[in-house]
Amino acid sequence: MSRTLHDTFRSLAHRDYRLWVGAAIVSNTGTWMQRVAQDWLVLVDLTADSALAVGIVTGLQFLPMVLLAPWAGLIADRFEKRRILQVSQSLQGLLALGLGVLVIAGAAQVWHVYGFALALGVVTAFDAPARQTYVTSLVPPEDLPNAIGLNAATFHLGRLLGPASAGLLIAWVGTGPVFVINAVSFGFTVVVLALTRSRSPGQGTQGLSGLERMRQAVVYVRTRADIMLVLVLVFVVGTFGLNFQLTTAVMARIEFDRGPESYGLLGSFLAVGSLTGALVAAGRRRARLRLVVGAVTAFGLASCVAALMPTYWTFAAALVPVGLAALTLMTAANATVQLSTPPELRGRVMALYFAVFIGATPVGGPLIGWVAEAFGARWTIAVGGITALLAAAGAVAFLARRSTIEVRFRTDTRPHVVMVTAPKTDPDEDRVHPHDERVA
Repeated sequence: MSRTLHDTFRSLAHRDYRLWVGAAIVSNTGTWMQRVAQDWLVLVDLTADSALAVGIVTGLQFLPMVLLAPWAGLIADRFEKRRILQVSQSLQGLLALGLGVLVIAGAAQVWHVYGFALALGVVTAFDAPARQTYVTSLVPPEDLPNAIGLNAATFHLGRLLGPASAGLLIAWVGTGPVFVINAVSFGFTVVVLALTRSRSPGQGTQGLSGLERMRQAVVYVRTRADIMLVLVLVFVVGTFGLNFQLTTAVMARIEFDRGPESYGLLGSFLAVGSLTGALVAAGRRRARLRLVVGAVTAFGLASCVAALMPTYWTFAAALVPVGLAALTLMTAANATVQLSTPPELRGRVMALYFAVFIGATPVGGPLIGWVAEAFGARWTIAVGGITALLAAAGAVAFLARRSTIEVRFRTDTRPHVVMVTAPKTDPDEDRVHPHDERVA
């Protein structure tokens, strides 16, 4: 037992990572509080239960991730990540404060929320790749898989605490103060970043222009069949299945006729499963492609079951395995991409990953909102489950036909060969080893 606990929390032995984890818990809790408050503000206070309006807000918030991903990844690779995060976290705090003031003053309108969501999306587009790759400067390489897993755990611990807290606060004092609390949480992160000793210097231009460096990352990803498979699975599930802000809101409000406390509680049930999955993932020492495919399958099955639940409480309970499967997918996919990408490309590749993962929401948010209004709230969950199962079936068929992947890519002027060998008789056929490079 003690050995298992040591494996699960071993990254906390490093001071800077401990500081980062503490800041992440506070900030993620505030972020989830704002997400719940934002959706409830639009769904109940500013519209007549318009799921489509909530979907538009969600889409606007994540659209910049698609458009700005190449530049965000380039900046993450070229400049010190700690400085990038200090700026991006400060701007997110100011945006939260601005929206909170509008709501408290009674001046907020739907178009205001649209504008703030879009602005937040722009800042988040530059924040995400820097935040994900900043972890690599806080722990040694051997602890990186554990650090990625614990990073996910902090996100979902915030998801556990945030929605329930937001639901209670909305019922007691309204949505405005929730935005202000989130603004304060970003201030805490900025202070912690100032206390961090670790530095993550940029890689410099290395004689290449910005466009050439962006093209370099795109070419690398296109020649990596294993990473491309992960991106396809993440896109499908992200588009149709990972719209929990919207789906739980419409289920609580429309299907079960519940208030904000019940809506927030659904987010906490999701987070129970997610946090459990994150802690299990943190104990793993390797990333496996098989785990990504298995998690997509489990997510599809769990979502279909949740869509059939007849009462609020059975639906809430069914969200626990949904959250567990979703977190397992997100952590396994993240680790697979990060650990098999060379450090000099990691920021740009992770930006592309998040462009696919989070950037799927501008498509999925409005689409799932339309599904809710056209076919009913339950179909918002069922569509995600069905498409996930279809994607998993396609991935299994692809892996069954392919046993060895050999790709070539160029970093600077040096040719490389990356081999991911998967003999059918090897039980660990899809194991992804950290950055297994061989110079040609």
